[in-house]
Amino acid sequence: MKAFDVVVVGSGPAGEGAAMMAAKNHRTVALIERYFEVGGGCTHWGTIPSKALRHAVKILHDLRRNPMLKEFRDASRLGYPQLLASANKIVETQTASRRRFYERNRVPIFGGEARFVDAHTLEVRAATGNPIRIEGKHIVIATGSRPYHPPELDFSHPRVRDSDSVLRYGEHPFAVTIYGAGVIGCEYASIFINLGAKVTLVNTHDRLLSFLDDEITEALSYHLREQGCVIRHNEQIQHLEARERDVVLHLQSGRKIKSDVLLWANGRTGNSDRLGLEAVGLTANSRGHIAVNGHYQTTVPHIYAVGDIVGPPALASAAYVQGTHAVQHILDPTIEPHHQERIPSGIYTIPEISSVGRTERELQEARVPYEVGHCAFKNLARAQMTDERVGMLKLIFHTETMEVLGVHCFGDGASEIVHIGQTVMASRDLNDVRFFTRTTFNYPTMAEAYRVAAYNGINRLT
Repeated sequence: MKAFDVVVVGSGPAGEGAAMMAAKNHRTVALIERYFEVGGGCTHWGTIPSKALRHAVKILHDLRRNPMLKEFRDASRLGYPQLLASANKIVETQTASRRRFYERNRVPIFGGEARFVDAHTLEVRAATGNPIRIEGKHIVIATGSRPYHPPELDFSHPRVRDSDSVLRYGEHPFAVTIYGAGVIGCEYASIFINLGAKVTLVNTHDRLLSFLDDEITEALSYHLREQGCVIRHNEQIQHLEARERDVVLHLQSGRKIKSDVLLWANGRTGNSDRLGLEAVGLTANSRGHIAVNGHYQTTVPHIYAVGDIVGPPALASAAYVQGTHAVQHILDPTIEPHHQERIPSGIYTIPEISSVGRTERELQEARVPYEVGHCAFKNLARAQMTDERVGMLKLIFHTETMEVLGVHCFGDGASEIVHIGQTVMASRDLNDVRFFTRTTFNYPTMAEAYRVAAYNGINRLT
């Protein structure tokens, strides 16, 4: 049996963050990964390939609308399979980089599926060879999540896909039905509509992405519809008819939607079912999530769980920080619990969305006095030059203290722009909306939207 200070199960962002933090602090670390390469779902069938695909589609979109690039029209006829191939090159590069992280930090990787034997021991079963046992003084579970599969759907049918298997779809679809209008559903709606497919987005709720600011979701809904996407709110599946050449989605309302392929994007399940949690007295909820405290400890104090396996926010960026915090707590049990109030969200629709802090609805419910400042991107010189005029920056600030309470952005580069506001909000000394009026921004840039939005809001005050 091999013994280590820290054993990490899973090599996605959460597992990588935990393993690197432990190795950098001179602890002996072992990593267990059941896939044949490191990187987890984020690298191989989630964030990296889907965002690389989105970027390729965005380039095609720009080619088609720019009159100066008529000579590249042949390139604009590229289909879905060719774009997937370009995304796979990014996956290979990312995988190689992550493999080097473990090599440089002398972290051994054990390939196979891990299962608890007791509270300190994991058995690792590889596809070939005999199982081995690994002992850990501390264990960090970072096994991620997978798309939820309702039992009544046949995902072995080539025209029924989830957010993982859609990245292996080998045809260029004429029509796509997406069931589920969460982050993944909205992102793929943008991808397929900009590929020229007919897209129907079926939403089980009354509005898109209800956790976002209302004004931002309204802008997204408008823009998707303007591009040609059909959005059906408050609909529920009755059954799916999967045929040789198409699929027909039957909804409880009586509506039928025919398309080439159905993308199921309605929920995810934590990868906890094969861990043998019962051997250590742990249980997962109906979503496969493991309960943890503010330090990501389970009810067994030396066993931690981080990333998608613990539920929201289920972001790659947050997962990495959760993994590092769990090991920091192992190193120093007196540290403060991890706070997630300043974690930005990034939604890679076309154009993208990003936000940090509270929404207007949350502030209204809490009866917090606030004001709002806007900057429409169409008024910025940089946006006019790049012809990326869709979108806006929205600042929400306290009317008495002038503290920035929320930053919400819709438009090209939103996931980059939001970090300026995030940095100001995280600083006790700088968090004042007037900071943006006193700061010199490069001109012309998208960042100067902060100055415009700040003046817009301040001028509303009486």
